[in-house]
Amino acid sequence: MFSSKRNDSLMASIRNGLPMTRGEKINLIIGLSIPSILAQITNVMMFFIDASMVGHLGAAASASIGLIESTTWLMGSVMSAASTGFSVQTAHFIGANDFGKARQVFRHALVCGFLFSLLMSAAAIAIHNPLPYWLGGGADIAPDSSAYFLVFGFAMPFVLLFHLSSAMLKCSGNMHLPSIMSVVLCSLDVVFNYFFIYVLELGVQGAAIGTFCAYVATSLPTAWLTIYKNKILALGQDKEPFRWVWDYVRNAVKISLPMAIQSVLMSGAQIVSTMIVAPLGNIAIASNSFAITAESLCYMPGYGIGDAATTLVGQTYGAGRKNLCKNFAYLSVALGMAVMAFMGVLMYVFAPEMIGVLSPDAAIRELGTTVLRIEAFAEPFFAASIVAYSICVGAGDTLRPAIINLVSMWCVRLTLAAWLAKDYGLKGVWTAMAIELTFRGLMFLFHLFRGKWLKGLPD
Repeated sequence: MFSSKRNDSLMASIRNGLPMTRGEKINLIIGLSIPSILAQITNVMMFFIDASMVGHLGAAASASIGLIESTTWLMGSVMSAASTGFSVQTAHFIGANDFGKARQVFRHALVCGFLFSLLMSAAAIAIHNPLPYWLGGGADIAPDSSAYFLVFGFAMPFVLLFHLSSAMLKCSGNMHLPSIMSVVLCSLDVVFNYFFIYVLELGVQGAAIGTFCAYVATSLPTAWLTIYKNKILALGQDKEPFRWVWDYVRNAVKISLPMAIQSVLMSGAQIVSTMIVAPLGNIAIASNSFAITAESLCYMPGYGIGDAATTLVGQTYGAGRKNLCKNFAYLSVALGMAVMAFMGVLMYVFAPEMIGVLSPDAAIRELGTTVLRIEAFAEPFFAASIVAYSICVGAGDTLRPAIINLVSMWCVRLTLAAWLAKDYGLKGVWTAMAIELTFRGLMFLFHLFRGKWLKGLPD
């Protein structure tokens, strides 16, 4: 029912202007979502295993990586945003059946991505020594943090290559291969980490080397399969000489820049949120951390459906099929909200068990269960914000969604959290989070149904 051949056939219907039934649209959304959902769940699970490996080295080792974790995540998200700026244009050209221009954009992406990754790598290498101290780390963990971040800096070109190749495959309608390679990446990360941490006894630096090796071993074959084997994007199909087109670069910056700025400011908001929780005590800090970890399993389906929505909206937008574009957008949001409403019910019912797996402490389990159950009510609207944002990205509309995310996070969540934490502690912080996610979801639904994201398509 959800085979890759069936998906390819339905994607061809989009490009060729053929009618599609509601059932075919839903099948295509689900068929493209499932591989991405499975990959994202695997990523979360492998992250748990990875963190556990480092955790066995002791508190100092965990702290040395935890100190720079937000910085590594930020740099990864900026590179992902850079890839999206080109992949969205590629999806538009594929939808318009102009495969030649799609490959030209891909070539520009490879050149610009390589240069940008070298710049990011140089920046990471330059700041690897002072960074832990800038972040407030002490002399006991700074050397390990610096060593980890140095290796991460050298991995930048391979991280971007993996992001770019995966994004290009997804925009062409191939969700299976990037999802498989994502699972391979996570699996190799665990294997290499075990080898370098425990067998070679390299400790924290071994964890960084393991991740580096995993990216090298995964990004190169993923890029090769995209560049040489993909039916649409294989560069060997072009007979005309390559010509540089600055419009592709300008359009990529226009799409990517708001996403990159959003990543920086959202990371800052997370730091402020942590500062609000920190004075509430160790039980609150631990409960907050474990609840965030447990909740992450519940919103993975939203991001999987969001990936599918970006591909489908991107291609229908490029094909100029406004009604079909809206149909896919509305169906994707409805499906995402339904699935995450169900996940919210599961999270409410099994909250004690979810927190219990992560901590045996009775006080942490009680508080963690309470805040998870508060958050459960916001899951459908969280889904609306995730999927609607992905829809806007597929249409190349990233500025207004970024503004919605930032205003909602900084003006609603943090303001409410700081106010409610005084009287209600961590429960107040998570109540603020639930209110903000509901507000954000409503704002995205308003933006979606208002239709401004479709302004580039004729009526």
